[in-house]
Amino acid sequence: MFEDAELGHTVDKATYDARVPALRSALLDAQFALKDARAFPVLLLVGGVEGAGRGETVNALTSWLDPRHVEVNGLGEPSDEELERPRYWRFWRALPPKGKIGVFFGSWYTYPILQASLAKGRTRWAKLDNRIDEIVRFERMLSEEGALVLKFWFHLSKSVQKRRIKELKKDPLTRWRVTGTAEEYFAKYDRFREVSERTLRHTSTALAPWLVVEGGDRRYRELFVAEELLRALKTRLDAPKTARPTPARTGDAPEVDGRRTLLSELDLKKKLAKPAYTKALERWQGQLALLTRDKRFRDHSVVVVFEGNDAAGKGGTIRRVTRAVDARIVRVVPIAAPTDEEKAHPYLWRFWRQLPRCGQITVFDRSWYGRVLVERVEGFCAPYDWERAYGEINDFEEEMTGHGAVVVKFWLAISKDEQLRRFKEREQISFKTFKITEEDWRNRKKWDAYSDAVCDMVARTSSARAPWTMVEANDKYHARVKVLRTLVEAIENVV
Repeated sequence: MFEDAELGHTVDKATYDARVPALRSALLDAQFALKDARAFPVLLLVGGVEGAGRGETVNALTSWLDPRHVEVNGLGEPSDEELERPRYWRFWRALPPKGKIGVFFGSWYTYPILQASLAKGRTRWAKLDNRIDEIVRFERMLSEEGALVLKFWFHLSKSVQKRRIKELKKDPLTRWRVTGTAEEYFAKYDRFREVSERTLRHTSTALAPWLVVEGGDRRYRELFVAEELLRALKTRLDAPKTARPTPARTGDAPEVDGRRTLLSELDLKKKLAKPAYTKALERWQGQLALLTRDKRFRDHSVVVVFEGNDAAGKGGTIRRVTRAVDARIVRVVPIAAPTDEEKAHPYLWRFWRQLPRCGQITVFDRSWYGRVLVERVEGFCAPYDWERAYGEINDFEEEMTGHGAVVVKFWLAISKDEQLRRFKEREQISFKTFKITEEDWRNRKKWDAYSDAVCDMVARTSSARAPWTMVEANDKYHARVKVLRTLVEAIENVV
C-alpha cells in the first residue's frame, strides 16, 4: 500500500505559487457552500508516521479556510474524564455539526495502531482486528448519517524519516520537534508499517477510503490534501439527493387476530398490597444505597433506560430509584424531541454526551430507542434508518458494557384499558393535567403499531450484557419493586 520512492513527488516553488491562489479561492467557495447548505459535516482524519508533515499541512490548510467553520481536534493521551467513559466517548463529543469541517489529529486509529506496534505476542493481531471491526462499523454509521469522511495517511520511507529526524535534531530551531516518543516509534518503524498497512487495508472502504500522502515534499503534500478536500466537497455538494434504499423487511407484523406476542404474554394482573410494597420498597432502596456506597462501585458506571407506554408510571418509578442514592452521583436525563443542535449531529450524539463517569448513575427517561419506536411509528425517519438503528444501538450498548458500565433497560407495560383510566384521571386532577397532551391521545390510536415496534425492539436489542426487563405496570407498587430489585441484582453482579 505504501510506495517507498526515495524522493517521491515534488512540486517546485513556481508551480506551487501559481496554483495556490485559485485553489484557496475555490476552497473558500466550497466551504461557504457547505456552511449554507448545512446538509452534512466533514470529518478530516490525519494520520501517519512521525516527521511526515501532518501538522504543517493542516496548518496550511486551515489558514486557507475560514477558521470559524473549522474545528481542529488534537486528541492525544486521554484525560481522566475520558478514561472513565467508553473509548469512543471522546470522539463523539468532538464530531462537528452539519456545515462544518472537523480535523482530527489523533483519532480512533491512533491507539489501536500504536498499541499493536508496541505490543508483543500473537494476541496483538486479534486485538487489532477487533478494533478494526469496531472502526469499520463506526465509520459506516457516520457515513450513513451523512458525514463526509476523508482519511489522509502521511507516509515516509524509513530512510527519509531517518534523515528528517537527523536534520531536525541538528538545527537548534527545530530540535524541539524531535521527542523521545518520535525516536521510539522510529525504532519500531518496520512493525509500525506492518500494523499500519494491515489497518489501512481493512478500513479503506467505499464510504471512507484512505488516501496515502507522500510526506517528503511540503508543497506537494499541501496541494494534494487541499485538492482532494476540494474535489470531495464539490462532488458531495453537487450530487443529487438519492432515495434511501428500501429494507428487506418493513417491520409490520401480520394482521392476525389473537396472535401471541411478547406483550400479550405479560401477566398485567400482578399486584402487590401496600404493606408488602412498603416493606419491599425499604428493602430494595436500602440495598441500592449500600451498593452505591461500596468502594468497588467507583470502578463502574450505571446507565438505566426507562421506556414504556404513555402513563405507565415511569416518572414515579424513577423517583423511587433516585431517592435511594446520593443526589450527587445520580442524574436524570429526560429525552424529548431533538434540538436544532442535536439534529445537526448523528442520531446517537446526544446520548453519547450524557454517559456517566465511573461511580455515577445516569437515568434516561426515554432514550435512543425513540428511533425504533416513535420515529418508526410516526414516520419521522425513513424505514432504512430505523432498520439500521438496531445494529447501531447494539454497538453503542456494547461499547458501554465493554467499558464496565452496567446497562439496565426497562419497558413498563400497561393494558389499553388501564391507560385509558389513567388518561381520564389525569384530565380530572388539577396537578396532573400537565401530564396529558393531545399527543398522548394521538399515540393511543396507534396502540397496535407501537406494540409491534416494541416486540421488534426487544427481540433485536436484548443481549446478555444489556437485556430488556419487561415490567408489568398495571399495578404501580409491583412495577416499582420489580425495577428496584432488578437494578440491585444487576449492580450486584459486578460489585
